[in-house]
Amino acid sequence: MKTFLFLATVVVVGVFVSGVYSYTKSEVTSWCNQTPHPQPCEHFLSTNSNYGPIKQKPDFLKALLKVTLDRAKYAGSHTLTLGPKCRNNREKAAWSDCLELYEHTILKINKTVDPYQKCNQVDIQTWLSTALTNIETCKAGFEELGVSDYVWPLMNNNVSALISNTLAMNKGGNTLSSKYGAPKVGFPTWVKPGDRKLLQTSTPKANVVVAQDGSGNYKTIRDAIAAVPKRSGNGRYVIHVKAGVYKENIEIGSKLKNIMIFGDGIGKTIITGSKSVGGGTTTFKSATLAVVGDGFIGRGFTVRNTAGPQNHQAVAMRSGSDLSVFYQCSFEGYQDTLYTHSDRQFYKECDIYGTVDFIFGNAAVVFQNCNIYARKPPNKTNTLTAQGRTDENQNTGISIQNCFVTAAPDLKGVSGVKTYLGRPWKQYSRTVFLKSNLDSLIDPAGWMPWSGNFALSTLYYGEYMNTGPGSSTAKRVNWKGYHVITSSSEATKFTVGNFIAGGSWLPATNVPFTSGL
Repeated sequence: MKTFLFLATVVVVGVFVSGVYSYTKSEVTSWCNQTPHPQPCEHFLSTNSNYGPIKQKPDFLKALLKVTLDRAKYAGSHTLTLGPKCRNNREKAAWSDCLELYEHTILKINKTVDPYQKCNQVDIQTWLSTALTNIETCKAGFEELGVSDYVWPLMNNNVSALISNTLAMNKGGNTLSSKYGAPKVGFPTWVKPGDRKLLQTSTPKANVVVAQDGSGNYKTIRDAIAAVPKRSGNGRYVIHVKAGVYKENIEIGSKLKNIMIFGDGIGKTIITGSKSVGGGTTTFKSATLAVVGDGFIGRGFTVRNTAGPQNHQAVAMRSGSDLSVFYQCSFEGYQDTLYTHSDRQFYKECDIYGTVDFIFGNAAVVFQNCNIYARKPPNKTNTLTAQGRTDENQNTGISIQNCFVTAAPDLKGVSGVKTYLGRPWKQYSRTVFLKSNLDSLIDPAGWMPWSGNFALSTLYYGEYMNTGPGSSTAKRVNWKGYHVITSSSEATKFTVGNFIAGGSWLPATNVPFTSGL
């Protein structure tokens, strides 16, 4: 992996004035020296004083957010012009991902400066974490397809460094717009107050029905999604997908918010695809079902990727939907089955099947009462998780609580396979297992290194009060970043109530959850 540093020499003389705002070189330097990447901070703030007065830390943060947004817009526009430089389909695939990811990045950063956007400090940290994840995903597309990353320095334009600066300054600082509190997703308009508890067990009233036999409004899920923008109103939009096998790749874009898809149950309503890195797509675009629009709810269906282990990364489900929920769903694949890409997510009573890194990504995500099934791998090694936190100030990680980890039917009785709880995909990888049942397939070491000593001192891996024959920590790794958690207060940091602020938004989904330990 290459690292591209900002090398320009910044020369600032005198006072910069724009309207009523002015600040000197020493003032800019003093503030920027508090950030992880002072050079681009100084350069971009010094060359444009239109970001407002900088008297206190909140002023500096606002200025950083604005300059970061400007640079993201510039990088996004510049990326658009690089299409003709792509020399083959693989480069075009990675470039296409970057276009989409920059669009999402701009939307996320814009939310932090929008005066009409209700948000608090946690929201800002979440959206900035997502913005940085998007840039990393853009870069990864070129790397994993084995194509030249000659355009990456041009695409990045110091956006990663500037986002990292804003993450550092927002963490532990003064809250912006704290009076608004956390955003909430309202109940669907069709749910009466007295009926909310029934939603957990009864069949919700659908806006449209998808059925292969023609008995519904549409025969494919893609057609139902394509028709969503034509609707009026902003309430929950519910799509019922009847039992059947739907061979289609589905994307729910950022503009489609508060969508709910519910099926007739695991193994009855099945969405299946077979895209993979081995087949020429990026990991990001290999997903059978991809969701980006905020407030998504999925319930009662199976998502599969049937590319098989020989095709390497092949995602069944990818979510970058903030405040999204998956309830009683199944995700089936081999390598990279469930891509919890970004933002805040919750999974309840779901089944996840895979082999290599099959729960991965950089969301802030909690799994409760889920079944995690390791399948028979092609290389005798399974890793359940690969968390992708690249910045120590990102508020992301994987929390697995009250879940059951065991072998899938094809792995039972197979000898010579080692299964680990996870490995550090990125520098600050963070994963915890809380009060989960770990079957005997878990290797006594528990965790597997990625490459040599990479991230072993900067990661955070924790285990708290797990049970089962694979839960003993007596022979676990002795890495600096590994923790046997003995304090309930430490473990509580990774619960629904604290890690994803679930108390402020999950009640509206009516999916049952446990807020604490």
